[in-house]
Amino acid sequence: MRLFALLAVLFFSQSVLSQNLEYQSLLIDQTLKDDANAIVRLDEINIHLNSIKDMIVSKKRVVTVLNKLGDDFVHAREWYNNSVKISNIQAIIYDQLGNELEKFKQKDFKDVSAVGGGTLYSDSRVLYLEYTPITYPYTVEFIVETKTQNTGYIPSWYFLDGYLISTEKSSYSINYSSPELKPILKEKNLENINVKKTETTNSITYKASNIPAIKYESLGPSFNNFAPRVVPRMVNFNYEGYLGKVNSWNDIGLWMYSNLIQGQDNLTESTKSKVHSLIANVTDDLEKAKIIYKYVQDNTRYISVQVGIGGLQPISAIEVDRVKYGDCKGLSNYTKALLKEAGVTSYYTHVEAGNDKVSFESDFPDLWAGNHVILAIPYKDKLYWIDCTSQIHPFGFIGDFTDGRQALLIKPDGGELVTTTSYIDEQNFQKLNATYSLSEDNTIEANIVIKTKGIQYDNHFPIQDDSEDDIIKHYKENWSGINNLNIKEYNFENDFENVEFTENISVSATNYGTKSGERILFTVNAFNNNDYLPKRYRNRKLPLEIQRGFLDEDELLINIPEDYKVEALPNAKEIENEYGSYITSFEKINEEKSIIYKRKLFIREGSYPKEKYDDYRNFRKEVSNSDNSKIVLIKK
Repeated sequence: MRLFALLAVLFFSQSVLSQNLEYQSLLIDQTLKDDANAIVRLDEINIHLNSIKDMIVSKKRVVTVLNKLGDDFVHAREWYNNSVKISNIQAIIYDQLGNELEKFKQKDFKDVSAVGGGTLYSDSRVLYLEYTPITYPYTVEFIVETKTQNTGYIPSWYFLDGYLISTEKSSYSINYSSPELKPILKEKNLENINVKKTETTNSITYKASNIPAIKYESLGPSFNNFAPRVVPRMVNFNYEGYLGKVNSWNDIGLWMYSNLIQGQDNLTESTKSKVHSLIANVTDDLEKAKIIYKYVQDNTRYISVQVGIGGLQPISAIEVDRVKYGDCKGLSNYTKALLKEAGVTSYYTHVEAGNDKVSFESDFPDLWAGNHVILAIPYKDKLYWIDCTSQIHPFGFIGDFTDGRQALLIKPDGGELVTTTSYIDEQNFQKLNATYSLSEDNTIEANIVIKTKGIQYDNHFPIQDDSEDDIIKHYKENWSGINNLNIKEYNFENDFENVEFTENISVSATNYGTKSGERILFTVNAFNNNDYLPKRYRNRKLPLEIQRGFLDEDELLINIPEDYKVEALPNAKEIENEYGSYITSFEKINEEKSIIYKRKLFIREGSYPKEKYDDYRNFRKEVSNSDNSKIVLIKK
């Protein structure tokens, strides 16, 4: 009996030791479960700046995953390289009652390259936890510590990871050994969360709790624009052995030029000769730049190269010229070197690339701002932009990857914030002309011409390099409302000088209209039928943001069957409001055997309060209804 009792006590003690009651998912407040796929129970980071060449970062993250969609929020991973060492990493998995299921040490983590197959070589790697849950909910406790001599970059802090994830407790602490190591912090969107800031002579701490999940809403601002976060930057730092002190964007540009770019633009004598042969008899600097850009497009390819000073420094122009590839840094530096030899000034430029327009902040000079490098070429009081990683974009056209945002020009005497080319509203233009004939058996034959400019050009011109199957698939998907569509013929014209793309398409289809007795009904707008309707929200939370405006102009000539006449035309429409405008008209010509249909849809870029969303939705609903209106023909 004594032995049985002792075993029972030991079993109970072991059970208690392997159970963490704090991590029971049953105890989570319901408000944190609402709209959430996962809940961050604890997100804690402690940063210790022991000296200008000694930083230790300790993290503890506990996440309760409610369903399969929440698996992506575990984030049990850590990046490292030759300069950042992982001194401790571990993870523990718990069930919904807080019982320990599995424990992982460093040897149990997967160790892989931190960059994809498009990278030739890199010292960046990542340790990550590969865990397949057997049931939901489950909880992951993740602990990691890193050490580095680089103090130029310290992590920003997000109190929410993204949409559909809530936060129970969040803590961000920066400790510094001397006043000159104190970072400058920028607080963003903290007004609506429960957060407390504590500051001492050598530390700054933020603690937040009970932040509910946010649902994604279409036509809302970028998550980063409204998410609560703290962004730090160092004034005095060491990075890969280079000391720095930055108080302005000019300082950052000067540090980057001196330590990253200077001396990387040397060329071999044979390459210099090649440059001069390319621009022989050309005196205009812009024409020289176009020739050099075309040469780079035709003779190099993009591949990521994460080496140099922490991945910030471009590989030398000589090396790019030898191997004929490079990343955005290397190709931009190489093109800059060729332009310099041609006598053309250009500026290496850091920018935050992506579909969302993210600008550098004039009052917050950040060494780590930007994820891409492009070139700016000054010419007659204007900057011409080129993305040297693109083998297909025309000279001076950067599309929606880097348009309309502040970027950092890096010059020998320092940095300067400038705004890249913006493609505003009507500049994103599409003109569609079509002629189609409707037969009595509801067959149509049509010829369509589509011309695009601006961002609409950027969306259309890549089709020229697609396979025939993909091109046909594209048009069938784009005109999916036309039954039994047959793409008979197509050809494309890409006007690089005027940045205009033209598509010429011939099509046919059966059963386009609907026959009812002696009547035929058919949708007039066959080839730019806008059925887009913004999603409906009963209680919209986010503002309305139209990030890029556009203008569509359509003109269709419609020939009706010989033995039919027009019985009814849709009403002409004219709408004008703060979001844009919409105009349609109908005209019977050729003794009423033909109809000319004209349409103009203009959408204006802008940001609006959430209360305006329903108005915008109603506007787009009117457009959709009008675009889907029908002509009625009757037999004579």
